Parts: sequence; C-alpha cells; structure tokens
Amino acid sequence: MKIGLTGGIGSGKSEASSILRELGALVIDADIVGHETYRSGQPAWDEIVEAFGDEVIGSDGEIDRRELGRIVFDDPGSLKRLTDIVWPKIREGLKDRMAGGRDGEGTDVLVVEAAVLFEAGWENLFDEIWVVTAPEKDVLERLERQRNQKPEQTRARVRAQMTNEEREKRADVMVRNDEDRAALAATVKRHWTDRTR
Repeated sequence: MKIGLTGGIGSGKSEASSILRELGALVIDADIVGHETYRSGQPAWDEIVEAFGDEVIGSDGEIDRRELGRIVFDDPGSLKRLTDIVWPKIREGLKDRMAGGRDGEGTDVLVVEAAVLFEAGWENLFDEIWVVTAPEKDVLERLERQRNQKPEQTRARVRAQMTNEEREKRADVMVRNDEDRAALAATVKRHWTDRTR
C-alpha cells in the first residue's frame, strides 16, 4: 500500500510520518529527494543555472537555495519555471525510491511525505492520500516558535498555500492535528488500523 502524506506548512506532517514509521511504515521524505535533485552533477543543476544564471551558484559549487528562493519568491513566472524543472525530476526520484523501498524492507505500507503533492500532480503515484491539518492559530504559533519568523511573514506563507478545504476535497483520509502529540498518535493509529487491515 502506497500512501501520500501531505498538508500545509506547520500542520504536523513530519510528526504524523514519524508516528507512521513507529507503526511499521517505510517513510520516504520528498524534501530529501528534492535536495538531492538540486545537487551539482544532477540534471536539474544545469537547467537551473541555465534558467536563473550563475548568481544562483554558491561558493561550494552547489545551488544557493536561499538566493534562488529570493529570485522566485515574489515572481510567479520564475517560480513556475523552477517547479517545471525540478518537480518532474523529484517525481522520478520518488518513483525510484518507492520501487527500491519495497525490496526486502519487511513492510506492506510505504509512505511518502510530500508538502507539494497536489501542486506537483503526484497523486497518481499513491493508493491513498492522507492530509494532515491543524488550526491556523496553532500553525502560526508553531512556525513562529520553530522558525523565529515575524507573525506577518508566517501569515503570508500560510495564506499563499492551498487551503485545507481544497486539500480535503482531494484526500482519502483527513488527519486532524488539533491537540497534542498523544492525540495525533491516536488519530493516526486509528486510520492506520482502519485502512491497512
């Protein structure tokens, strides 16, 4: 069984994937696959430099993701150019990991944690999509605490994303993260039991 796990920034996706790992799932983090996609020697590196110029190359020869982020953050056209380069390559990386992950891992459930699962059009890689949601006030508090951001920066990031209502329309399972970790663990375990037996 292949589960795509997604949700907004600060929703608790990583906590939910950690609980799924404890329950016996093999978990793949799309962010890690994404970071590998940007590395020098990978096909995306040349395309990114061609699209955005040498100023996105850091002193170590790798893509300076902070500089690249500065270029694309407020420019939807540039952001689309970047995602058109990297999302298909991340998708292929995920498919390779998922195929390799089924060999000899001793688990019947494979989970991919991917923040941009819907935006990138990766739904058809999975048997089910699980969406983690949290109340906006909890998300804002969590992000301000973890990332030391100003409230207006955090609100802008949260509001720039797909809404929970939009995600819910496309989800097979909704995982509500509106209490503490113990409550989240109980919710995830209930869904795990219902969906995997």
